[in-house]
Amino acid sequence: MTVTAPTTFGTAITGSAAAPGAPWIEGRFEENLVLTTVEQAINWARQSSIWPMTFGLACCAIEMMAAGASRYDMDRFGAGAFRATPRQADLMIVAGTVTYKMASRVRRLYNLMPDPKYVIAMGACTTGGGPYFKWGYHVVKGVDLVVPVDVYVPGCPPRPESLLEGLMRIQDKILGQRIAKQKGAVGKVADELPVPHHSGYVASAAGEGELVFDHQKITG
Repeated sequence: MTVTAPTTFGTAITGSAAAPGAPWIEGRFEENLVLTTVEQAINWARQSSIWPMTFGLACCAIEMMAAGASRYDMDRFGAGAFRATPRQADLMIVAGTVTYKMASRVRRLYNLMPDPKYVIAMGACTTGGGPYFKWGYHVVKGVDLVVPVDVYVPGCPPRPESLLEGLMRIQDKILGQRIAKQKGAVGKVADELPVPHHSGYVASAAGEGELVFDHQKITG
């Protein structure tokens, strides 16, 4: 096996006769070429190994448990290793009603998580107060008043499929992060914001009242 590194950030891996004792290398690469950048490789590894924190506040946590169980199997996305400590987690799924008494604890757990870290607001109570919005004097009207939120998952409660959709949007955000520095300027290159796809519908441009369902279909 030969490994050559060109002048760019890409690394080309070519296969030749495998060394004795390592037959899987030739079986994996054979005579193919793998070309990528350090940035893409890091982002791919990070988005495929998200570690959520074992953290549930109310009834939405039951749906989060279902998403991690065998029927929906969150581990398919590399996010099934729920950690019991915030120091080993990089994703906080706020599942349930956030009261003012709990808000300071949520903030403390968020501050204990290492960077980069992400937050999913799961359920109506977490995103905006839910049924407690008007008369719930003890409920925070949105966890984004306590911690920065990356993805909102609506529903009361949202199904496990909705949480998996939010997890995939977190993965899209991770894949769009950039680590390169700007040329002749201070700071790094701006991250690419993911564009939602495969969801929802819009009205037709003709205004005839007909709904269009395939306007975001990927072709070619």
